[in-house]
Amino acid sequence: METTLQAPVDKQWTIATGLALFTVLYNIGEGIVSLYFGTHDEALTLAGFGVDSFIEVVSGLGILAMIARLRRFGSKNRGNFERLALRITGGCFYVLVAGLILGAAFSIWENQKPETTMAGIVVSVLSIAIMRVLAWWKIRTGEQLHSAPIIADAKCTMVCVYMSVVLLASSVLYEWLHLPYIDGAGMLGLAWFAFKEGQESLEKANGVETCCGHC
Repeated sequence: METTLQAPVDKQWTIATGLALFTVLYNIGEGIVSLYFGTHDEALTLAGFGVDSFIEVVSGLGILAMIARLRRFGSKNRGNFERLALRITGGCFYVLVAGLILGAAFSIWENQKPETTMAGIVVSVLSIAIMRVLAWWKIRTGEQLHSAPIIADAKCTMVCVYMSVVLLASSVLYEWLHLPYIDGAGMLGLAWFAFKEGQESLEKANGVETCCGHC
């Protein structure tokens, strides 16, 4: 009977592992592409989006490490480990916020204009399509496993969707109007979402034992 009950849980952990692994691999590719075209075309919003992709990689690696640990040692000290994963994710977002604000200030001060934002349009449309499905699947899996870090990681992915919308809007507006400061404004938009997500991750870290204590 115990084996029968355990099988669905093991399946959900396997799904969570696959989702985290896909997150890592996809965001490595997205980050490299975004940083390359962002720096090449001087599109700082796209470059900032690329940095966010690597934060997604950190979050995904944290989830993979958490799953491996749980499968090896069970739920012993699970709350402490999940709290650490949440704090790492939140801290990474705060670092991103600082970088985006400095980048936006530089862009506005120097009246910097991208050569083109077409790469941003392509990257953002692809990200919106893929990340929405990925975030939904992560939330569903995290709720079934009662795992706050997996749910937080899902919301991190959902923030990537919001950031993709900001990137798409700023890229389309600049490609259409070629007005100054649009790229800087896009970076400030990314900074806002990054700050909110970092704040939520750290708040959840303070209450993770309550969320997961029954698991």
